Amino acid sequence: MPYYIKFLSLIFCLILIGECRKHKSRKRRWSGAVESHKHGAPLTGKKIVDNTKSHKVKTDHLLRVDDHDFTMRPAFAGPAVPVGVDVQVESLDSISEVDMDFTMTLYLRHYWKDERLSFPSTTNKSMTFDGRLVKKIWVPDVFFVHSKRSFIHDTTTENIMLRVFPDGHVLYSLRVTVTAACNMDFSRFPLDSQTCTLELESYAYTDEDLMLYWKSGDESLSTDDRISLSQFLIQKFHTTSRLAFYSSTGWYNRLYINFTLRRHIFFFLLQTYFPATLMVMLSWVSFWIDRRAVPARVSLGITTVLTMSTIITGVNASMPRVSYIKAVDIYLWVSFVFVFLSVLEYAAVNYLTTVRDGKDRKLREKAREQSLPCTCGMSHTGTVMVDGDGTYSEADTNSLAGYTRADAPEDTPEKQEHMVVHLSLDNESTGTKKKARFRSFSLMQNTHAIDTYSRMIFPGSYIIFNLIYWSAYC
Repeated sequence: MPYYIKFLSLIFCLILIGECRKHKSRKRRWSGAVESHKHGAPLTGKKIVDNTKSHKVKTDHLLRVDDHDFTMRPAFAGPAVPVGVDVQVESLDSISEVDMDFTMTLYLRHYWKDERLSFPSTTNKSMTFDGRLVKKIWVPDVFFVHSKRSFIHDTTTENIMLRVFPDGHVLYSLRVTVTAACNMDFSRFPLDSQTCTLELESYAYTDEDLMLYWKSGDESLSTDDRISLSQFLIQKFHTTSRLAFYSSTGWYNRLYINFTLRRHIFFFLLQTYFPATLMVMLSWVSFWIDRRAVPARVSLGITTVLTMSTIITGVNASMPRVSYIKAVDIYLWVSFVFVFLSVLEYAAVNYLTTVRDGKDRKLREKAREQSLPCTCGMSHTGTVMVDGDGTYSEADTNSLAGYTRADAPEDTPEKQEHMVVHLSLDNESTGTKKKARFRSFSLMQNTHAIDTYSRMIFPGSYIIFNLIYWSAYC
């Protein structure tokens, strides 16, 4: 078959397909018109207009944004513009003692009237816009005084809402997270309460141009009941306002959001007070250990001292370097003094023991040089047994009473370790004075008495300190 015949056949097929498609399209339009006629629409051959695609007036034209200069405030050169403010606190994110600041997320809303934004409306309904229109109109320049960081949330878009009413009233709302300074007093830490303040103020407009006020008084501040902090109990929120003066620019309206926080003490009882008290009590154990066990008592004292130093360092690491004494410092340093005094107590006991042992050795050497007992010709004699370590045993003395060094029984097992010294005591008048001197001397020389008194003095003093401390700060 020739090529031109094939070409003509192809063209004829394409024309036929096109006519079939046109016929189907006319059939669908006719069926749609019939359905519209069934629902009350007139059956005409005119094209049906989609009202959803009709041309609308632009927002800029409706609000006449281009017809006014929005770089100036409303009623320029006239009275001050009243701007009402209300705040809804969404969360109180953190409180930092080291940086002395807090972080808060809130909804900040402004209310004012700008007649330049009024528009005709038969339904008296407002129009709501996002942040794109905010850049074209005048809005209050409110900022946070003493803020360190702040930002407007922008997920998924900027969290800004602008609502304009037909009479020109405007609602401007935004979601902000701000970190602001808080002057804290740690003199009663951790038994303290802190009051922090978030301050709002116009940056450029004085009170002659912009009057900033709480829109509904104390009810202008609302909080979420689920707001909580790990270390603090939120006691109350309240609002105040006053004028702030700057010498170079003038007077400004300033709004305050005040909130009071009380610290939870249970965490610090477990982490600070309870371990410190245990270390002090542990240092008292050395009073019940034999004074000759030098390694045991020294290692126990050094361990408690080092542990107290670690506790003090850990507490101060999480606190700012303030120049005054905190309540926790008083408790920890007094506890440290108690621990340190227990170490000094054993040092005194060990020193007195060493001095007395030296005297006892000299006494034994003199006794060995004398072959006869030491008698002074008094009518009554008493016998005192001196151990090799310098202690006196009355039971052994009574059992060996009347024996001299030469007369002592040979089968006595202590004959190589004991010696008997006869002390002649005066009778009646002089005997009482010498007994008193002897008892006072033995009290000073008996190192067991120091440990015995320490067992009562140290716990008693620490209990008295705790009673005074907790009654003063709680």
